[in-house]
Amino acid sequence: MTSETMTDIPSTAATAPVEPSTAARNRLVIALLLVSTFVVFLNETIMSVAIQPLMTDLGVTASAAQWLTTAFLLTMAVVIPITGFLLQRINTRPIYMLAMAIFSVGTLICAVSPGLELLVFGRVIQAVGTAIMMPLLMTTVMTLVPPESRGKTMGNISIVMSVAPAIGPTIGGFILTHFDWRFMFILVLPIALGALALGAWRMKNVSTPRSTPLDLISVVLSVLAFGGIVYGLSSFGEAASAAGEHGMSPWIPLGIGLVTMVLFVWRQLTLQDKALLDLRTFAITNYTLSVVMMAIAMMALFGVIILLPLFLQNVIKLDPLQIGMMLLPGSLMMGLLGPVVGRLYDKWGTTRLLVPGSIIVSAVLWGLTLVDQNTSIWVILAGHIALCIGLAIMFTPLFTASLSSLPMQLYSHGSAILGSVQQVAGAAGVALFIALMTIQSTALTAAGTEPVTALASGIRLGFMTGAIISLFAIVAAFFVKKPPANPEMAGMGGH
Repeated sequence: MTSETMTDIPSTAATAPVEPSTAARNRLVIALLLVSTFVVFLNETIMSVAIQPLMTDLGVTASAAQWLTTAFLLTMAVVIPITGFLLQRINTRPIYMLAMAIFSVGTLICAVSPGLELLVFGRVIQAVGTAIMMPLLMTTVMTLVPPESRGKTMGNISIVMSVAPAIGPTIGGFILTHFDWRFMFILVLPIALGALALGAWRMKNVSTPRSTPLDLISVVLSVLAFGGIVYGLSSFGEAASAAGEHGMSPWIPLGIGLVTMVLFVWRQLTLQDKALLDLRTFAITNYTLSVVMMAIAMMALFGVIILLPLFLQNVIKLDPLQIGMMLLPGSLMMGLLGPVVGRLYDKWGTTRLLVPGSIIVSAVLWGLTLVDQNTSIWVILAGHIALCIGLAIMFTPLFTASLSSLPMQLYSHGSAILGSVQQVAGAAGVALFIALMTIQSTALTAAGTEPVTALASGIRLGFMTGAIISLFAIVAAFFVKKPPANPEMAGMGGH
C-alpha cells in the first residue's frame, strides 16, 4: 500500500465504498486491537484489592505494596508521550507484536515473582506494553474508520477505556477469594500469549511509517515532567498517612515535574514538526475542550474507583468479593452503553449527550457527599450504576470529538496526548481524593472521633472535591461540538 493511498483513507472512506476485502481487514485489525487493549488495561486496577494479601504474603508495608500501582501508573505516564513518535516510525503489525510481547513478558515475571522487588519490575514491564496499545488503537481507528461511523467504533473503544479499569477490582476480588494472588497474572498470561499468537497470524499493516527525528532532549524532559508529576501526585496520600515519616516530600518530585513540564512544552512548541509531541493539537479549540472534559471525567472515575471500595470495606464492612459484586453492575452497564452511545453520537452529535452525562456524574458525586456508616448498600449500588451511566454517555463523544477535530497528520500525537492526560488526571484524582480523605480522617481521629466515623467523613470530603470539579465539566459540555467530516477544512482555531 503506497503512502498516497494511506493518506487518502479517511476522506476516501467518507465518500466512496470501501472494498469488501479491505473492510474485512480493517474490522479484523480493530477487533484484535480492542481485545488486546482490554486485556492489558485490566491490569491498571486489578491490583487495587490485592494490597492487603500481598502485605501478608510478602511481609511488606502498605506503602511498599502500593508501589505495584504507583509504578504501573508512573511507567504509563512516562512511556505514552513517546508513543506518538513510535507510531510514526513503526508499522501496525510490528508495533502490535512489540507491545503484546512486552506485556506478556511482564505478566510472566509477575506470575513467578518470589518477592516484591521482582513483582514491581514485572508491573513496570507490563505498563510499557499497555502504554503502547492505547494510542495504537486510537490512531488506527482514526485512520481506518470514516467520520460518519466513528461514534459507533469509539463506543467499542470506550468499553476498553472505562470498563476494563472499572471491573479490575471485581476480577481481582474474585481471584483473591478463591486463589493465590499470583493467579491474577497466571490467568491473564495465556490470554496475552493467545492475542500475541493471533496477531502474529492475522494482524495486518494498515499504516505507512515515515522517517521522523527523535529529539533526545524532549525524551528526557518528558520522562522528568510526566514521571515527576504522576509520582508526586501518587505520593500525596502516602505522605499524609505516614504522618511525617515519609522519606521525601511529594512536593519535590511534583515541583521538578512541573518545572520540566514547562521546559518540555516550550521545546515542543519550538521544534514544531520535529516535536516529540506536537502540541499544535491544542490550537484546535474543540480538541482542547474535549481533553479538559476527559481529564475531569477520569479524575472522577479513578477517584471513585479508589474511594468507594475503601468506604465499602472499612465503613460498611463488606469483604473484597462482595465489593467486587457491588461494583460489577455499573461496570457492565458502562460496557453495554458504549456502542449505543456511539450510535447516538453519530446521529445526534455531542451536546445532547455530554450535557446530560456531565449532569448525572455531578449529581451522583454530590449524592456521595452524604454517605455514612448507616447508608444502605442499595443506595450505594444505585449511585454507582448512575455514575457509570453518566460516564458512559460522556466518554464516547469525548473520544470521538477530540480526535476527529484533528487533521490526519496529528492523529498519533493527539492520541498520545489524550493518553498522557488520562494518566495524569487519573493519578491526580486518586492523589487528591486519598490525600483529603487521609488528612480529614486523621485530624478527626486525633480529636477523639470514632475511627469509622472519621474515615467516613474523610471519604465524604474526597467526594465533595470531585463534585465541585465536576461542575466545570457541565459548563464545558455546552461548548464541545461535533467536528466536520474534514477537519483540515475547519481551520486550526475552529470548533
